Amino acid sequence: MAHLSDALEILPRPAERRDDNWILTYTGKQFWPTSPRPEDIDIEDIYHALSLTCRFAGHCHEFYSVAQHSVLVAQHVPHDDFMWAMLHDASEAYLADVARPVKKSPEMEGYRLIESRLMRCIAERFDLPWPMPCSVKVADLRALATERRDLMPRSSQKWPCLEGLSPFSERIEPLTPSESRIFFHSHIRDYIA
Repeated sequence: MAHLSDALEILPRPAERRDDNWILTYTGKQFWPTSPRPEDIDIEDIYHALSLTCRFAGHCHEFYSVAQHSVLVAQHVPHDDFMWAMLHDASEAYLADVARPVKKSPEMEGYRLIESRLMRCIAERFDLPWPMPCSVKVADLRALATERRDLMPRSSQKWPCLEGLSPFSERIEPLTPSESRIFFHSHIRDYIA
């Protein structure tokens, strides 16, 4: 059975001619989510959009941004993986956040392909190695366990993806969107040329 990453290797780079399916970004740029190019990616667009995007499709006790989540993940990876951790959800700045059960469904294979292509483009733009390091994936899941503990309604339901993972010891204090934007920028500014 072929994997999504195998399909990406044989996909042609987006054609020079683009269609009318673009979005207008915060910095005033046209961006084609289904036909991305590294030179179109702007870190300010990323951290602005992620600071306004709520995790868990908004089903947490209070607003908690993807930008704040990204910093939490970055604080728990080796130094060499810091940029990957900060940008591991950067595609959501252009595609929006999709709840995990929906994203993982067979009907969303096309979306996952678009997301993966965009993440490769983001990796290229910021000179990140492909694929994403395992340390980021583990820290992302531990952040999820921490978010479940601190931000979600109490529930006895099991989250199979968190089996065997413990939350981080520090508690999450959600930031406002403007605080999240500043928080993300302050952590990444020294890494961006």
